[in-house]
Amino acid sequence: MEGGGGSPPETLTEASQLECVLPRSLEANSLKKSNWGFLFTGIVGGTLVAVYAVATPFITPALRRICLPFVPATTKQIENVVKMLRCRRGSLVDIGSGDGRIVIAAAKEGFPAVGYELNPWLVWYSRYCAWREGVQDSAKFYISDLWKMPQLEKKLELELEDDARVIACRFPFPHWTPDQVTGEGIDTVWAYDMSTLRGREKRP
Repeated sequence: MEGGGGSPPETLTEASQLECVLPRSLEANSLKKSNWGFLFTGIVGGTLVAVYAVATPFITPALRRICLPFVPATTKQIENVVKMLRCRRGSLVDIGSGDGRIVIAAAKEGFPAVGYELNPWLVWYSRYCAWREGVQDSAKFYISDLWKMPQLEKKLELELEDDARVIACRFPFPHWTPDQVTGEGIDTVWAYDMSTLRGREKRP
C-alpha cells in the first residue's frame, strides 16, 4: 500500500535502536569519568596522607621551643666519638640517636649500644642499618621522647655509675664542665666523666 507519508518499518526499527544505544553509551562514558575521578582523588589523598605521615616526625622537632631538627652525624663527628670511647668499657646510650650512625659505630667497636629517638622512621631505619652491618645484637634502638625526661642532667647524675662517661655531640650540657673536648664546629664532641663531675660537686 502506498501513500500516508509513513516511514518504512525498517527505518523505524533503526531509529528506535539508535535512541536506545546512544543514552546507554553516554551513561557508560559518564560512569567511566566518574570512576577515574574517584581514583584520582583517592591517589592524591593517599599521597598527601603518606607525605604527612613521613614528614611530620622530621618537621615537629624544629617547631619546638628548643629546636632540635634531625641532622645526620658527620664521618668526622663519629670518629671523634669513637676516639672518646677508646680504652673504656661498658655500654653506650645515645639520646637522640637520629639514624643510628653513632650507636652502630660504637657497636662495631665492641660496645653494647642503645639509641633512643623520637622519630619512628629513623628508629626503623636505624634497626635496618644495624641489621645490614651485622651488629643488630649489640645495637638496639627504641622510640622515646628526650623532652619527656625532666632535668636530664640531674637524671644522669642520679642514675649513672661513677665510671660512666657522657658524650655530647653539637649540644654541650649547660651546667657541666667537660673533661675532654675534641673536634671543631658541628663536629665538636664533649666528654663528661661522672666520677670527676661528682668529685667537683663534693668539693666545698
